Amino acid sequence: MSEKLRLGTRGSPLALTQSQWVADLLTERTGRDVELVTIRTSGDILQAEPLALIGGKGLFTRELDQALLQRDIDLAVHSLKDLPTDFPDGLALGAVPEREDVRDVLIGPRGKEVTLATLADGARIGTSSLRRMALAKLHRPDLRVENVRGNVGTRIGRVDDGSFDAVILAAAGVRRLGLVDRVSEYLDIGSWLPAPGQGALGVVVRSDDVLQATWLHAIDHPATRAASAAERALLHTLEAGCRLPVAALGLPFDGSLRLRGIVASPDGLRAVRAEGTGSREAPEALGRQVAGVLLDRGADLLLSELREVVHEQW
Repeated sequence: MSEKLRLGTRGSPLALTQSQWVADLLTERTGRDVELVTIRTSGDILQAEPLALIGGKGLFTRELDQALLQRDIDLAVHSLKDLPTDFPDGLALGAVPEREDVRDVLIGPRGKEVTLATLADGARIGTSSLRRMALAKLHRPDLRVENVRGNVGTRIGRVDDGSFDAVILAAAGVRRLGLVDRVSEYLDIGSWLPAPGQGALGVVVRSDDVLQATWLHAIDHPATRAASAAERALLHTLEAGCRLPVAALGLPFDGSLRLRGIVASPDGLRAVRAEGTGSREAPEALGRQVAGVLLDRGADLLLSELREVVHEQW
């Protein structure tokens, strides 16, 4: 490994902002110089298609994985919710820094007070996520929820030009880009759960670097790692991938961990919920436990139907 760490990143404004934050954190805590290496992924290239339609393992990670395995970079930074739960041979999740805000936000036209409850009947909402579509329809069956792709600024621009009455985005990305003033409403995690891993970043490295690279421990945040590990174990057990409408949130408290999960249909007509408490030292076991309850309550049938009709839904 070179003295200067080469950090691979996607080229979107949000990806670059997140990667620079990790680079600065590494430099602050270890004294290592970090160079950003921008790599374009399949998800960046296929901007016109709905994520659910083109989604597969590694849509936003495959090219960065290849660069790591070829030793063109030393680490890669991703939004953890975009990372597949199975890693390619030779790669591993090396660190999970402290999490940002886990919530989703509603963004309406500039200067207007808009909430999910006060949107007009039949309002047009933009999102690229089947989970957000499902939750929006669960809360407001009258809403017209339609696909919108592009970076955060592009999506907000679709509200400003009148294409949508509002868009739903991750609070973490909006906050990292300094766009908090555009938030119309923070959606309450009591009834609106985020995607597994939302708000957290994942630092991927080669497997042989996990034990050798002491700089990884300097940026790892144990509470965030435990919570996100439980969420990702739930997702993995459901075999749902990161594109189907599955929501999960781990909440550390004292030495324990609470995990809540939802599987919902995109039309909002059906939803299966479960929650459980376990040890923060065994988050994966808790994730499997809560996933098992979801499956017992019918999530397997719901997910099976979704896999068959996802192309028709979008």
